[in-house]
Amino acid sequence: MSKYNTAPIQQSEANTPALTPVHFFSHGSTMMLGEESTSADYWKQCGDEALKCGIKGVIMMGAHWDCIGDQIQVATNPNPGKSPVAYVHPSKYIDYKLVPDLETSQRCIDLLAEAGYNVTGNPTFDWIHDTYLILIRMFPNGCPPTTLISMNARYDPHYHMKVGSTLRGLRKENYLLIGTGGAVHNLYRNRWAPMLRFRDTFAQDSPPESWALEFRQAVEDVLTKTSGPQLRRAMTRLMKHPEYRDAHATDDHFMAAMFVAGAAGDFEDVGAPAVLAAETWELTNMCNSQFTVGSW
Repeated sequence: MSKYNTAPIQQSEANTPALTPVHFFSHGSTMMLGEESTSADYWKQCGDEALKCGIKGVIMMGAHWDCIGDQIQVATNPNPGKSPVAYVHPSKYIDYKLVPDLETSQRCIDLLAEAGYNVTGNPTFDWIHDTYLILIRMFPNGCPPTTLISMNARYDPHYHMKVGSTLRGLRKENYLLIGTGGAVHNLYRNRWAPMLRFRDTFAQDSPPESWALEFRQAVEDVLTKTSGPQLRRAMTRLMKHPEYRDAHATDDHFMAAMFVAGAAGDFEDVGAPAVLAAETWELTNMCNSQFTVGSW
């Protein structure tokens, strides 16, 4: 018997389906798969809670898969492989079986097409560490049925926010929506020497620089002090923050935050609790903050 729920989710006293929480996870470097951290502990906690609540599946937008032009894609490979990761022993991931949810993938394609997106399935896409790293940490005993949504390489925040809002209704059917990117993620500003010399990304021989601390605080303020449509507006404004380009040399790792704001920023989400539950600094200036909006 499947441990994933196939029955309709229980409704509240007001006969309104409950909303699953939405996670914005900063997946960090590949070493976050190979080494223990408070972030990894929190990912496992979130996975345990999701299984306890009988999720039907996971729907994820990562940071390492994007499409050119105006298109977006949904992974439909029935037997995806895994892109190898550096500095992590293959035993940490090679035997973990991925479980693509092809039925939900098609449903996401239909929903996005109805919303006006140029969307197709991708039957050859192999999964990348930004998504399967999180799945292994959340669900070490077995991958739940999972759907992966690509980004669009124009990195329009409103485009990606609308993807989240388009799929938001699946939260009422007990799907768990996750954006996996980065709160502060600028590879050009990281200090790589400890990783290259000692394979230690957690070494902090000096404090993070002011631009990293400033933007990290701005992200926390937006996610924990706003809700509903205000969250969506505040999240897009972060891309105009004076420290944004220092914190994100490229926009790819911040689109997951837009996806989350879309999925958790409806009028129905006003007042939803949001927490910064764990945080791991790597390579001096990369801040892996782990946020949850809503609750079970």
